[in-house]
Amino acid sequence: MILLTGGESMSRLFDLDWQLLADSVLMIIAIFFLFLILSYFLFNPARKMLNARKDKIQLELDTARTSMENAQALKKEYETKLQGIDKEAEAILSEARRKGLANENQIIAQAKEEAARILERARAEAELEKQKMSDDVKREIIVVASLMAGKFVAASMDTKQQNQLIDETIKEMGDKTWLN
Repeated sequence: MILLTGGESMSRLFDLDWQLLADSVLMIIAIFFLFLILSYFLFNPARKMLNARKDKIQLELDTARTSMENAQALKKEYETKLQGIDKEAEAILSEARRKGLANENQIIAQAKEEAARILERARAEAELEKQKMSDDVKREIIVVASLMAGKFVAASMDTKQQNQLIDETIKEMGDKTWLN
């Protein structure tokens, strides 16, 4: 050690000698080997763990990106399908409207045909009733004519009596028979 006293000079600067130099070199070599050993046993496993974690995170990011792209593709596909569904629903509704109108027209046509048949049947029944009434009136006329003929033959009367007899017969039969 260097002691500075009044008259002495400094012999060495920092007291460097060969021993100190050899110790320093050995210490540097020991630190280097210690670094290599620690690197092998501590740093390499830590690096491997960090690399594995980095790879795992990258894989998860890639998977997330792929999933996001798939989700976007599915979203576009579903949006396209939804637009197609709207068009399909409109087509179905228009087809239903068209069928409804056709069915309505068919029902109206059937109702008109049924009404025409009912009218025709009513006309036929009215015609039959008219014919029946006509036949009844003819029978009544025949009955009246035969009664009158019998009375004419029995009474052999003049025209005045005949007119009076016709009036009496009409009164007996009633006005309603001739008015119907």
